[in-house]
Amino acid sequence: MGMNIYDLAYACALGISAPFWLARGRSRRKVLAAFRQRTGHVPPRQSTAPAVMIHAVSVGELNATTALLQLLRQRRPDLHFIVSVTTETGFARAQVLYGTDSGITLVRFPLDFSVAINRLLDALRPSVVALMELEVWPNFMLHCEKRRIPVVLLNGRVSTGSYLRYRRARLFVASMFRRLRQVCAQEDLYRQRFIELGTPADRISVTGTMKFDTAAVADRVAGQDELAAAVGLALPIADCRLPNDLHLIGNRQSAIGNEDPGQRIWVCGSTGPGEELIILRTFRALLEKFPGLRLVIVPRKPERFEEVAEQIVREGFPLVRRSRPDANLPDDAVVLGDTMGELRAFYALAEVAFVGRTLVDLGSKQHGSDMIEPAALAKPTVVGPFTGNFAEVMNQFLAAKAMQVVANEAELLAATEALFADRGTAAALGKKARQVVVNNQGATKRSAEVILNLL
Repeated sequence: MGMNIYDLAYACALGISAPFWLARGRSRRKVLAAFRQRTGHVPPRQSTAPAVMIHAVSVGELNATTALLQLLRQRRPDLHFIVSVTTETGFARAQVLYGTDSGITLVRFPLDFSVAINRLLDALRPSVVALMELEVWPNFMLHCEKRRIPVVLLNGRVSTGSYLRYRRARLFVASMFRRLRQVCAQEDLYRQRFIELGTPADRISVTGTMKFDTAAVADRVAGQDELAAAVGLALPIADCRLPNDLHLIGNRQSAIGNEDPGQRIWVCGSTGPGEELIILRTFRALLEKFPGLRLVIVPRKPERFEEVAEQIVREGFPLVRRSRPDANLPDDAVVLGDTMGELRAFYALAEVAFVGRTLVDLGSKQHGSDMIEPAALAKPTVVGPFTGNFAEVMNQFLAAKAMQVVANEAELLAATEALFADRGTAAALGKKARQVVVNNQGATKRSAEVILNLL
């Protein structure tokens, strides 16, 4: 198959942009690495079994694939799976999830040039391709259509920004959206947007968001006690539930015969630049009313661990790092969660949770982190206003009044203080959040049925 209009357009864009990225060392290394890794050079698949290719851009979308693969395997043990990603962090996470599984081939998604696409499709021979959220590429879609490989879009969403851009270019992108064999949209708003962009209405179903299915509804998390001991945290009040000897007085509780209800812990997870300082200032104010309160900060990106550690010390707080066990742990230190894969266990220790990358505007691609995890653990949860990447999820929490949204540092302090002051209200908020998670699970099962039908 020779070059087409998409290849020519990409080649022109590459030629025009080359002087800019070649002049910047970081951009040059990134672009050249992408060319080396994403030109479709992969070992040929030896198996003749039908294969499902699932493409997830990065970590968030990738985590949603685990339950999907499990369901598909239960129904079709003969299937082989191809999991593709775009980002380096996504590939690293894919290796953790699937790297030792002989029934799964991990690849980097090809650049949208015909030569790279054909090379990959020739080698891997997928029977069905499932793209996550909005990972539609015109050339890739074209070549799948030519090979009669059905393409389904799972967890489909069209943000307002993407919708406006695609609508302006509808003359050019409508054919791409028409090539989708099936769209599993997260909510009706997105269904309507897909129709307006060119997808036939009879190919779109509203299945909900798969993000709710990634969270395990539980009271406890394996390893949470060991984690608490390792960083010097006493066990908290279990799941923010009221002990039998707590009695309501007005809108508050008093402890009767229970002078030590457990250590009170505030866990701030997936934090981004600018948020840690706000959290530390808020924590200092909270200590005035709640002596003995403990703080756990878990930054979103591991490359920021050192930066956040220095900031904690600079603000005058003792520091305990999860990665560095210490027999002499100070009992008032701020805990830095500087390991990967333990955020859920930290949330399990929390009395109140804050979910980061929501209070400071870090750009639309970083608006929001996973607030479903603490909600599934029935933790009263606070987020900031920047949650665009979880818009459909937040719609469900807000409709049920199951999560608190704060606009700034002052509101963060007020909301967190109120939750620590009133355990009854905090427990009720956490219970409602968990119920939202339960009520919205099932999208993964519905998506799996779509793929099975296409097979």
